[in-house]
Amino acid sequence: MSKPDFDTLLATHDRGDMAGYTRRFADDLEAALGAAVEVDADMDWSGVLCLGMGGSGAGGMFLSALTDSSGGLPFVVWRDYGLPSWWGPDWLVLATSYSGNTEETLDGVRAALEGGGVVVGICSGGELEQVLSASDDALCLSVPGGQMPRSAFGHLLGTQLAACWALGILPRPDEDELAGMISRLRTASESADLVGGDGRVAAMAAGMADRSIGIVAAGEMAPAGVRFANQLNENSDRFARPVTLPEMNHNEIVAWGRDAESQALLYLASPATHPRVSARLGWMMENVEAGDSWLLDCEGESLLESLLIAAHITDWVSIALAVTNGVDPSEMASIEGLKAHLATIQ
Repeated sequence: MSKPDFDTLLATHDRGDMAGYTRRFADDLEAALGAAVEVDADMDWSGVLCLGMGGSGAGGMFLSALTDSSGGLPFVVWRDYGLPSWWGPDWLVLATSYSGNTEETLDGVRAALEGGGVVVGICSGGELEQVLSASDDALCLSVPGGQMPRSAFGHLLGTQLAACWALGILPRPDEDELAGMISRLRTASESADLVGGDGRVAAMAAGMADRSIGIVAAGEMAPAGVRFANQLNENSDRFARPVTLPEMNHNEIVAWGRDAESQALLYLASPATHPRVSARLGWMMENVEAGDSWLLDCEGESLLESLLIAAHITDWVSIALAVTNGVDPSEMASIEGLKAHLATIQ
């Protein structure tokens, strides 16, 4: 089989320049992490409630994994209208909507402010900026606009992290650690690029082309697994099934013995993976006879770096899978149609 001509495929199908935005991921992240956040340190919270949907909501999962590993407060992700019944103003609300017009997030922000809460919001404008600017109990952090939310992950997660570091609710790496991480991310990005990269992403996409896709993540890597499934949904027009170890081994693994050869499996691990989970991964790779499988062992020097490497490489896989199947990774007709329908309902 001849190798795909990705220069031509991207020029033909990537009309929204998803590849270009992906190439700028490390630059976007570096700029966001270095931006000044004018807020005083404040650890006097019971926890942090992360509001956000779709690409704007992905960062909350990453923050939750980071604080589970080395933070001092629980971070809970909320993807719905309103707020959970247990929420109170002792919980900081971190609301992210790239457009600033996500109706579920706006609904939760209004409920939080009406309930006496404090909201830190991240957006590129829209109604969220207006709501937050009108409140004395809110802070609005701006990110550059003009792209798809799922391509703005560097802007969004970087700003979320900068806010959490300024507040003191997540530990901030020192400058040398951050510089080293960004440098290694750039190297990983160059290797994963569809044009001039090492070809590994193209091989993974080819193996997934005609198979159902399963994503098996060690617990600390679960956010990257879920985000990859979402990127495949939206960029590649493909279903994918993300599962997490060790839980998956206690039930779902039984069903994987049937028709496994029709599946493509991606395993996600990191240096933080529990030794017993690593043993489970090894057993699965030897005994689940998938049609094709890969281990993406993201050897970052921190959990944050491992998660970012996984997210970035799998972004490239979703773009490769899209353009090799004639799909524009920026198009989202179903979402636009649904939003148009909802706009007619009061």
